[in-house]
Amino acid sequence: MKKRYDPITGKSGAIIEDVMATPEVDAMPFELNFRIRLCVEEVVENVVRYAYDSGSGYMQVETVLDKNIWRITFEDAGVPFNPLEKDDPDITLSAEERPIGGLGIFLCKQMMDRLEYRYTDGCNILIMEKKIDTQA
Repeated sequence: MKKRYDPITGKSGAIIEDVMATPEVDAMPFELNFRIRLCVEEVVENVVRYAYDSGSGYMQVETVLDKNIWRITFEDAGVPFNPLEKDDPDITLSAEERPIGGLGIFLCKQMMDRLEYRYTDGCNILIMEKKIDTQA
């Protein structure tokens, strides 16, 4: 699936549901599907909320299943931001002691097998990959 959403204002739910409805994701076991949904929600919500100063812009999402690797690529032309450069939160602190924010990207780092960010031609590009057990 490759789809461009323009504008993205108010379309978080539709973007997330489109990704989750792709045949390869829909067919995944519940636990894997849940993890992927959590990561997709995190990225989509962050782009929709923070990428564009004007509050409106585009996001392109592409999913590919290549042998046993599921890959999703998010692209936007918003404010340059590499979420992988953020320090991981100190999860030894209680919820009350931790600053708000930053946990979602940390969870993506834990749940996905590979994350890559680059800023190319005025666009943020975030790629997440998950190995899929095709023997199940």
